[in-house]
Amino acid sequence: MKTVDFKRLPLEAGDIILDLGCGEGRHVISAYVEGNVHSVGVDLSLEDLKITRERFAHYDEPDNDAKAFGLSSASALNLPFADNTFDKVICSEVLEHIPDYHSALREIERVLKPGGLFCASVPRRWPEKICWALSEGYYQVPGGHLRIFRSDELRSEIETLGFTHYHRHWAHALHVPFWWLKCLFWRSQDSNWLVKQYHRLLVWDLMENPALTRILEKSMNPIMGKSVVMYFRKGAAS
Repeated sequence: MKTVDFKRLPLEAGDIILDLGCGEGRHVISAYVEGNVHSVGVDLSLEDLKITRERFAHYDEPDNDAKAFGLSSASALNLPFADNTFDKVICSEVLEHIPDYHSALREIERVLKPGGLFCASVPRRWPEKICWALSEGYYQVPGGHLRIFRSDELRSEIETLGFTHYHRHWAHALHVPFWWLKCLFWRSQDSNWLVKQYHRLLVWDLMENPALTRILEKSMNPIMGKSVVMYFRKGAAS
């Protein structure tokens, strides 16, 4: 399930891509699959990186010298890369988990090349507020969400670092009711019939990708997309 639209973050041959907070690998693997790039995933969780490595094995192209793939366990506040290393940086559904997210943004600016592209996504404010209202457990779990962003304020904070915003969209509207149900039945979510049935619907949609749900979600995303996705270009003199 991709949040980033690679039409808005175009991958050029030879690009070095960073997926910061890559989790179980959805974007770092997708970038590798979609372009002849060097795709690098960074996350604090060794368990998530192990899952990413296992999933990547199904997509590895060892005979394609135009591609490379790497994973690293590191903090977003102290990335183990030199200044101006990456052509593109992805940070999807991560900033809401980081106490000092301002320092993470400064690290992103540091490792991104002048003129490079940066995509940031965070939970949309109003669907997220309903999740918080329905269940304290949703945001009080270890490693959970620490804040609810106002997207215009986050955009301004990123722009003050020398970035120019060039596009915004929303994603995953069909997932919003699922998370509301999980929060409503937080203590019994693993066994609740409604939660299970909605999860089955989402898995079916992901695997089959039917036209009906594609059209439905595209029409619903501007209204209730769960994620807001913003794209930036780093200034040449940043």
